[in-house]
Amino acid sequence: MATRVIYVKYALWWQWNSPDITRQITPSPSSFRGQDPLLLLKTLQLLWTKKEMKKLKEEIRRGFAGLEDPLAGLLDMLESSSDWKGKGHSLGYYITTELQLWIKEHPAVQQSGIKLKNLQARVLRILAQCPANLLDPLISIYQLHTADRNYLLGHVSHLYHKGDYKEAAILSIKLKLQPDQDVEKMCTPLLLQDKTNLVEDYVGEYPELQSKLLQILDTWCEPGFNIRDITRQYQGLSRYKPDKFNRRMLSKLVFRLLDRFNVDPGLCPNVINQRHLRTLNYLFYKRFVEKTMTQENWTDHVQSTVGENRWLQGHLIQLLISYCDLKTAARWAQHCNLPKEMLPYGVADELQKLQIQERVEEATKADNYEESKKKDHYQLPIPRANIHFLQTWEETLQCWEKVLQPGQVVGIDMEWRPSFGMVGKPRVSLLQIALNDEVFLLDLPRLLEHAETEGGKEKLPHFIQMLYSDAAITKLGYGMSGDLSSLAATWPALKDTDKQAQGVVDLLTVDKQLQKSSIDWKKGAQKVDVLCPEQSNEDRGFRQPEKGLSLLVQHVLGKPLDKTEQLSNWEKRPLREEQILYAASDAYCLLEIYEKLCKDPASFGLSSDLTASLVGKSRAKKQLNKQEVLSPSGQQCKGSKKETSCRPAPISPKEFSVVCDNMLQGLGRYLRCLGVDVQMLENEDDHRKAAEIARQEGRVILTSGLPYQTLQSQVAEGRCFSVNCSEKAKEQALQVLKHFNVQVSLADIFSRCQVCNCDKYLKVSRERMRQLVEGSRQALGDGNAGCLARSKEKPSQSCDATMPACNAAQPGYTLHSEWPEGLDQCGASMVLAGGTVLQVAAIPPGVLDKPELTDFYCCTRCGKVFWEGSHFGRVVSQFQDVLVTAGDEHL
Repeated sequence: MATRVIYVKYALWWQWNSPDITRQITPSPSSFRGQDPLLLLKTLQLLWTKKEMKKLKEEIRRGFAGLEDPLAGLLDMLESSSDWKGKGHSLGYYITTELQLWIKEHPAVQQSGIKLKNLQARVLRILAQCPANLLDPLISIYQLHTADRNYLLGHVSHLYHKGDYKEAAILSIKLKLQPDQDVEKMCTPLLLQDKTNLVEDYVGEYPELQSKLLQILDTWCEPGFNIRDITRQYQGLSRYKPDKFNRRMLSKLVFRLLDRFNVDPGLCPNVINQRHLRTLNYLFYKRFVEKTMTQENWTDHVQSTVGENRWLQGHLIQLLISYCDLKTAARWAQHCNLPKEMLPYGVADELQKLQIQERVEEATKADNYEESKKKDHYQLPIPRANIHFLQTWEETLQCWEKVLQPGQVVGIDMEWRPSFGMVGKPRVSLLQIALNDEVFLLDLPRLLEHAETEGGKEKLPHFIQMLYSDAAITKLGYGMSGDLSSLAATWPALKDTDKQAQGVVDLLTVDKQLQKSSIDWKKGAQKVDVLCPEQSNEDRGFRQPEKGLSLLVQHVLGKPLDKTEQLSNWEKRPLREEQILYAASDAYCLLEIYEKLCKDPASFGLSSDLTASLVGKSRAKKQLNKQEVLSPSGQQCKGSKKETSCRPAPISPKEFSVVCDNMLQGLGRYLRCLGVDVQMLENEDDHRKAAEIARQEGRVILTSGLPYQTLQSQVAEGRCFSVNCSEKAKEQALQVLKHFNVQVSLADIFSRCQVCNCDKYLKVSRERMRQLVEGSRQALGDGNAGCLARSKEKPSQSCDATMPACNAAQPGYTLHSEWPEGLDQCGASMVLAGGTVLQVAAIPPGVLDKPELTDFYCCTRCGKVFWEGSHFGRVVSQFQDVLVTAGDEHL
């Protein structure tokens, strides 16, 4: 051994001190035959350092040809060097892959028997330390797939007990050892280290292991199971992330695995039950907090969610006691046929008492509700006999003969069962087509069923394509792009309908134009009326503000749509009469809106050539040619297919409307300061509510983290954007504005009320405001607070720093520039239509004495009063980066 070391040292000394550089780099192959490969390694390292790759490759091949045992020589090199342990392409990786190619050309060097086993034992020790890119070449060179399986399992077990869990799992995957291992034992520490991707790869090719893993994860989600019993076994685990190991994370992992491996969800009853319980809580929120679901729809969804599951039925009774009363809980207990031992105290006693009484009350409520709907909501102007529910092909033929007529104008709408956060596009259950004097309701599930059995499944898609592609027929819709996307998901034959569509008028686009118009609404539009202070919300009747199509109907036709049937179970048959009338109204109102806008577009602030301008935009989504690509926001831009930096056309904040997830309320407030139309979820809202709002109101979803994966699948492409939640609101806003190319000008700053998002202000002179303030104080002094109860905010609130950007050059921000009539009749306080009280009591007395203040601006929705304070300029300067980024010319 001493002689060998002396020889190596001499050889290295000679190599570095020889004047012949060529001899240093390329010694003859015979010099390595039967010798230690370290000399070869040193030469290769020198060439690698000099990046002489061609000579390096030649030297590797000559060197291995000269070694007595090339396979053992490679291991000597790897064992004596550490450069191959890092990530990326190292010298060790280069040598190994070249040897792998060289062996294919010289198969005689392959080893077998005892010699091969010894080499395999050596390479296994190296595999535990080498990077991923070296695993496959080394396994192939040393034929580890042919090694004794028990020996390989023993080696992996040794790595596992050393705490090298990741290395043990990767080696098991490469050697396909999973069927002989304990899946729970191998995967648990990986889950604790948040290595879920590695866990998925571990079971990826073995359905039995997938089922076992899912059953294990489901057991951990069982109510009463203590997850700490698992984590306690791995107290000293490195890179342990306890915050990532909880029931919420495990539940999401289970659903991802169920979807990826297409496994029967019945294997995971605990996780499924927890998902249904969350759906139950959401339904209770929609019915009893938001009050946006009818009793019939809510009951239908609760029944389908709970089913025959006793555990869920028990939770349903508890929720009913919390949200309702013992009577309602008792009624549901009877419906579910729950045994008395499952019923909470008091419910069993009420079970028999309330049956007759509740039936009478429900009948009375139904009568009153129907009368209220007829009085306050849009009513279908055609008789019930002219609404046709079509379930067979023969019935639809009569429909198409009337619809496919040149010059025809048709209103089109679609209904589907609410998904409540489930992944994927919804399947259309009902297609509504409205003509001037009748409405056709196409039962798509039944028509699909008939098409499958009778062999005519291409007929209906053919007629739908003919309808949308015929430029001579004007098609009216609201949010047509989303409807066509859902239609394509229902019937794959219709996937290109949106690209072929012509003669389409999307009234959602018209709605946005109307919202941007600064002209006051006429003939049924919202008005700012002065009401007497004694008139309360109860006297006028209160309901949630209208939005989407319902708001457009109210603006144009005078009364909103009744949307209480929107969340119906549209797959259930037969449809109720209320559902049929709602579906027909949803499509027919489009005809009336279009007719009224075409007759007098100027009164709504639209172009006089309304018909030509709308129908000219004939495609719901423009077909892209070979030189056009889609930007991330879904807009069209020119360039090659490889171009990735394309940006949408610039838009102003008024044209940009978003819904912010409850994790991004700071971003929402910041964007609202810039004039963006922002709706924000409350802290208790479910993330899935954002998708509903986005679909109904045509908004873009702004979210972050895991909810993005769920929400993006429920809206059109480019209508959901994920921001970095670790950044501050300003950086998040810059990211959003840049992505959607929103151009912010100085006039946009504070053009919306930061409290309620309204962009309509009442302009009040200082003298008029002084009269109103003095009158309100007198009223308060007399004990007549009246409608000023909403003005209990601190007088020092910084309203003066957030004045809307209104001035004489920008009158578009003020809904009224003159003082409304009715001041003398109503006294000192002022109530607007809908119950809005001007919060004049919050204005400090000294503000009215400032000579530089000439006008005040009152939000017409919440009544907040704004004015330009002394530090207004400093506040606006905080948005300078946003203005510069947007390319504002004012700065």
